[in-house]
Amino acid sequence: MAWDEERRLIRAAKLYYEDELKQSEIAKILDVDRTTVTRMLQKARQEGIVHITIQGNHTAQVELEESLRKLFQLKEVMVLPTSSSQSTEERKKDLGKETMLWLNQKIQDEDVVGFAWGSTLGSIVETGDRFKRRQADIVPVVGGPGKMPTAQHVNTIVYSAARMFQAQAHFIDAAAIVPSIQTRRDLYEANYFQDILQLWRKLTIAVVGIGSPINSSNLIFSGFLGNDDYQQLENENAIGDICSRFYTIDGEIIRGEIDQRTVAVELEQLKATPWAVGVAESVEKAGSILGALRGGFINTLITNDETAEAVLELAKE
Repeated sequence: MAWDEERRLIRAAKLYYEDELKQSEIAKILDVDRTTVTRMLQKARQEGIVHITIQGNHTAQVELEESLRKLFQLKEVMVLPTSSSQSTEERKKDLGKETMLWLNQKIQDEDVVGFAWGSTLGSIVETGDRFKRRQADIVPVVGGPGKMPTAQHVNTIVYSAARMFQAQAHFIDAAAIVPSIQTRRDLYEANYFQDILQLWRKLTIAVVGIGSPINSSNLIFSGFLGNDDYQQLENENAIGDICSRFYTIDGEIIRGEIDQRTVAVELEQLKATPWAVGVAESVEKAGSILGALRGGFINTLITNDETAEAVLELAKE
């Protein structure tokens, strides 16, 4: 590069990066037009005159976010930092806190916001935050009763979220998985259940947990599934569930009797929801999260760095 050209590039770079002048101001000083300044700054980087280094305490987390977002074509990813001193409960509380802050940025009047149940989503109950009032509907997207702590019950989560946003809460009076296909059919045909079905069709945001592999699933411990159900899911290579609907690590939905006994929004409906947010953490769930991402059941992920790393490693296999 000629000396005079390099000199002009250095001068433009110093004015822009060190003196923090606008490109229009630099154009006047150098007596060129603004587009020329833009090209000069670009060339200064290409020629190695300018090196940009991004530094920060959470650079690693942002890189994980970008890797996940690009690999699975997600709308948004949030990866929280973790420390070895944190307990599982503390990590879940962090996810719950960040989920509600994220929702506060997204929820608008007239939105229909769905919540599932579980220990991670139950952590939202404990945040105690209060936000600006929203004329929105908060609704369960899966049945609730079972052997679970009150804080993890879907109606508790819906009530708490609605209270935070001073929104309208709707509740569900049905189990996540009922004893027979006929029981589920009767429930869906009942007049009182029509409001829930209508709201499911109008979902704009859905916040769901991602269930563990079947051998440690809450659905087993909560009494929703028996030995025969467990064996069927094992035979079908179930890796995890969302809203009590199971899928494989390749993102294939497992159809059959259990699916037909499930009282929950369909996974295909989640795929059509503008914001389908998966909130989950733990290395154990890496396969479950990977299956959900491959299936496209969620388009937004909120997790932590240890879990994100495990998902990306598993995706390489």
